[in-house]
Amino acid sequence: MDHRSRHPMVDPASCDVQRAIELQRREFLTTTASGLGGLALGSLLSADGVSASSPGSNPLVPRSSHFPARAKNCIFCFQAGAPSHIDLFDPKPKLNELHGQPLPASMTENVRFAFIKKETAILMGSNRKFTRHGECGMELSDLLPHLGSVADDLLLVRSMHTDQFNHHPGQLLMQCGRADFGLPSMGSWLTYGLGTESNNLPAYVVLTSGRGSSGGTTLWSSGFLPSTYEGVLLRESGEPVLNLQNPPGLSDKLQRAGLDTLRQLNQNRYQAVGDPEIASRIASYELAYRMQRAAPDLIDLSQESQQTLDAYGLDRSEPKDSKSRRGKLGDTHKSFARNCLLARRMVERGVRFINIVYASWDHHSDLDQELSYNAGVVDQPIAALIQDLKERGMLDDTLVVSAGEFGRTPLGENRNEGKYNTGRDHHPFAFSLLMAGGGIQGGQVYGATDDLGWGVVEKPVHINDFHATILHLFGMDHLKLTHRFQGRDFRLTDVAGEVVSDWIS
Repeated sequence: MDHRSRHPMVDPASCDVQRAIELQRREFLTTTASGLGGLALGSLLSADGVSASSPGSNPLVPRSSHFPARAKNCIFCFQAGAPSHIDLFDPKPKLNELHGQPLPASMTENVRFAFIKKETAILMGSNRKFTRHGECGMELSDLLPHLGSVADDLLLVRSMHTDQFNHHPGQLLMQCGRADFGLPSMGSWLTYGLGTESNNLPAYVVLTSGRGSSGGTTLWSSGFLPSTYEGVLLRESGEPVLNLQNPPGLSDKLQRAGLDTLRQLNQNRYQAVGDPEIASRIASYELAYRMQRAAPDLIDLSQESQQTLDAYGLDRSEPKDSKSRRGKLGDTHKSFARNCLLARRMVERGVRFINIVYASWDHHSDLDQELSYNAGVVDQPIAALIQDLKERGMLDDTLVVSAGEFGRTPLGENRNEGKYNTGRDHHPFAFSLLMAGGGIQGGQVYGATDDLGWGVVEKPVHINDFHATILHLFGMDHLKLTHRFQGRDFRLTDVAGEVVSDWIS
C-alpha cells in the first residue's frame, strides 16, 4: 500500500509538485552560489568576522578587536589537579594554630566533599614557610623561590572561587566557561574572535607534561565552532605532529599537486552543500603543508643560547626520590621547561594562544613530598618565561597565566581511618592564581580569604569574571563575542562575568 494513502487529506499529485519545486529551489541556490547565494553567505559570515570569499581562504586571518587591546598572545600554564593555595600562595598562621581541631558542624553541614568524611575531619596546618618578595612584598611559599624573583611582575589573585568540586567539571569550567561538554575552550574563542598573526603554525597550540589532565582533549575543543579553531596538540618528543615529514619518494611537487587536487574536490563539495567544516578541512590541509617547513625550525632549540637553556632549566635532572604513583612521566622537569621555552618561541612566530597543561596536582596524600616535586617542575620555567619575555620586550603584550581548577581544603584528607592526614581534598570555595604581562598590573595581591583559607572574604572573583577580564585585555567585549548555535547566542562567559578593572594597568 502506498504510504501516502495513510494521509487521506494529502493529494499525491500535490506532493509531486512540491518535490519538484524543492528540487528547482536547491538547483537555483547551488548555481547562484557565486552570485546572490554567495553574497548572502558572505554577509552572514562577515557578521562573524569570517571571510567567505573562498572556502580555501584563511579563516584565521587577523581581525580587529572591539577596542584597543593590551594583549596579543596568551600563554596559559594550566596546573591540572588543583594546587593547594594554602601551601603555595595564601599563608594561614591561624590555621597552623588550630591544627588538629575539628571545624564547627555548621561550617560543613551543607558542604559536599570528594572524599573527606565530615564526622572525623580535622584542620591541617601547612609545613611551608612563606617569605616576602620584591618591592611589593608579596608572600609566597618556600617552594616558589624563582617566582618570588619576579614578584613585582605578578598579579596574585587569592579570591578565586568556582562552582565545581570534581576535576573534570572544574577543568571544563576553567577552560570553557561552563562545566558542560561540547563547548569551545578559551583558546578557541580568542582565535575565533581575533584570528592569528602566524601563517605557518596553528593559532592555538597545546603542550602537555606529566600524567595528563582529567579533562583530556575536551579542554581544548572548538565545540560548536568550526574545527579550525580547535587546539592543536603537539607531541612531547619526536615529530611535534605525526606524519609531518613526507614519506620516501614523495617529492614536494607531487605533494603540492595532490593537495591542489584534493582542494578542488573539497571546493566542489563545499559549493554543493555549503558545510563550513569542509572549508575548515581545506584550511587544515594547507596549514599542515606550511607547518612542514615551519615546525622543524620551531623545535630546534640549538638556536637558543646556553644561558637561556639554563635559565629555563632544560638540563635539570629528575629527583631521585620521584614516586611511581605519578605514572610514567619521563623527564617531567625537562619536558615542562622545554614547553615554556617553546611557548616563547611560538609567541615570536605569532601564535595566538598556547596552553601548557601539567598534571597532576591532585594531592590527597603525601602532600609535602608531592607538592615539593610539582613546584620544582614549574617554578623555575615559569619565572624564566616571564623574565625572558620581559627582556625581549614581549611581556607587555603577552599574557602569562598559571592556574588550576580549584583549591584544596584546610581539612586533612581522612578517608583512610586511623591514619594521619597527609593530603588535602578538593575545595571550590577559594583558590589562587597568578597572572603577568598583557596589560596586567604586576606587584599586587588581589582579594583575601578567611583565617583558614576556607572562603573568600574580600573581592571575590568567579571564573566567569576571570574570563571576561582576559577577553577585555585582548580588546574583546565578552558580551559581544558570541556565536549562534541551536537558536541562542553562546559566549565564553555564559550569562555571567564582569571585568575586574583593578587588575589592569
